[in-house]
Amino acid sequence: MITIALLFVLTSLSFVLLYWFRSNGNKLEPPLADKKRFLIGHAQYFYGGSEALWENISILTEQSRKYDGVLKLIIGLQNSYFVADPDDFATVMNSCLLKLKIVDFAKPWLGNGLVTASPSIWKAHRRLINPSFNQHVVDSFLGIFNSQSRRFVRSLEVEVGKGPFDHYVYCHRIALETICQTALGDDFMNNSSKSSEYVCTIDKMLNILISRFQKFWLHPDIIYNFSSVKRQEKDCIKILHEGSTAILQKKKESYMKEMSSMDEKFNRTKFKPFIQLLLELSHNTKVLTEDEIKEHVDTIIVSGSDTSGGTITYCMLLIGSYPRVQNKIIEELHTVFGNDDRDVTKEDLSKLVYLDAVIKESIRLYPTVALTGRDIEEDLKLRNYTLSKGASVYLSIYALYHHPQWGPDVEEFKPERWLDPSLLPSWANSIGFGVGRRFCIGKTYALMSIKTTMVHVCRNFLIYGNHKNMKLKLDVLLKPASGHYITIKKRT
Repeated sequence: MITIALLFVLTSLSFVLLYWFRSNGNKLEPPLADKKRFLIGHAQYFYGGSEALWENISILTEQSRKYDGVLKLIIGLQNSYFVADPDDFATVMNSCLLKLKIVDFAKPWLGNGLVTASPSIWKAHRRLINPSFNQHVVDSFLGIFNSQSRRFVRSLEVEVGKGPFDHYVYCHRIALETICQTALGDDFMNNSSKSSEYVCTIDKMLNILISRFQKFWLHPDIIYNFSSVKRQEKDCIKILHEGSTAILQKKKESYMKEMSSMDEKFNRTKFKPFIQLLLELSHNTKVLTEDEIKEHVDTIIVSGSDTSGGTITYCMLLIGSYPRVQNKIIEELHTVFGNDDRDVTKEDLSKLVYLDAVIKESIRLYPTVALTGRDIEEDLKLRNYTLSKGASVYLSIYALYHHPQWGPDVEEFKPERWLDPSLLPSWANSIGFGVGRRFCIGKTYALMSIKTTMVHVCRNFLIYGNHKNMKLKLDVLLKPASGHYITIKKRT
C-alpha cells in the first residue's frame, strides 16, 4: 500500500510539474487564451460537436485580436498556438511544411496524398503532379465544365417553384461528378444514386475525423482501434476505396490498350490530365507505385469535390440573399451573351469581371477551408512573439478573411471591393487557396469550374435565400448546418 501511495504521489507531482512547465514558457511566447482549466488546459474549446467547435473557434478569433492576432493554448500536456494575424500567418505557412499530427488520422483513407503527405514525399510528388493542373490542361476541360453545368441546371429544375430546399446536396454531387470526368477522365460518378452515396460517405468520413479530433482519448491508435468510431470509419473507407479503385482499374486497362496506338508526339506532350500523368509516371518511369496513385486519386476526389461544392453552395445562397447583386450579374451576362444560351468560352470568362468578384467575395465571407495547421520543428519568430519548437499551430483562414484590414464593412457581402485591387489587403487573393509552398494545386481548376457553373445557374434561375439565417459547423471543412436553404424560380 505504501508503495502504491508513493507511486501515486510521484506520478501526480510529475504531472503537476510538467503541466507547470507547459504553462510557463519563455516571455516571448504569446499570451494564454482565456478559460484555462487545471489539467485539461484549453481543451474545452474543442469539445461539443462540430457546431460548438465552430462557435469556439470564433471565440478564439475574437480573443486573439486583443493580443496582436496570436494566442497560446494548452491542451492537456500539448502546447499549441492560434494565429489570426495576416503577417504571422504567412510566416508560419512559409516556414513550416509539416502538417498537424492529427492529419495522420486521415491516412487510412488518403494515405500519402498531397494533403496528408510528409514534407519530403509532398515535395517529390507535388513536382511530378504540377503539370497536370497547368492552365493549358484546365482550359481543355471547359467543354466538360459546360456540359456538367447544364446537367446541374437540369437536376435543379425539379425544385423550381417547390419552396425552400437543400441545394448543398446538388452542389456537392455535381462537383464530384465533374472532378471524376476531368481530372480522372471517367464518368463513374454519373450514376446519381452512386454519386449520392459517395457524397454522403465523404460527409460521414469527415465527421468521423473531426469527432476523433475532439475526443482526445481516441487520439492513440491503441484505444481508437477498439472504438465504435473506428468501425464506422472502416465501413466508410470501404465504400470510398471501392469507388476510387474501380476508376483506377478502368483507366489503367484503357491506358495499357492505348499505349500501342499512341504516337510519339502525343507521348511527349508536356501537359496531360491528372490520371494520365499518374499512370505514365507509374508505367514508364516507375516513379509512383500503384498504391501511391490510388492515394492521389482519393485525395483529388475529396479535395476537389468538397471545396468546389461548398463554394457553389455559399455563392448561390449569397446571390439569393442580395437581389441587387443578382441583377448586376444578369446585366453582365446579358452584355456578354445577349439572349444566347451558348457554352461559356475562355474569352467569356475573362469578361465576366463582376461574377468573378461575386465568387471571390463568397469565398471571403465563407471560406470552405476555414482552418488549417502546422507542427513547428524549430523555434519560430513572429512579429511580436516566438513560437516554441514541438508545438502545434492552428491558423485561421476565416479570421484573415474577416480581419479589420478589409475595412469597416468587413462583415458585409460586397463584391465591389474586388473591382479595385488597390483597396484590397496585399494578401487578399491568395489566402483562400493557401499561402506558402503548400498552397492548393487546384486553384485555377476550381475557379474556372465554379465560374462556368454560376454562369449557367444565373442564366436559368432566380434565386431567393437569406444567408443571415445560416448556422455553420466545422467538419474539417466549413459547412452549413442549418438555415441555408434556397428557393428557385425559372428565369424567363
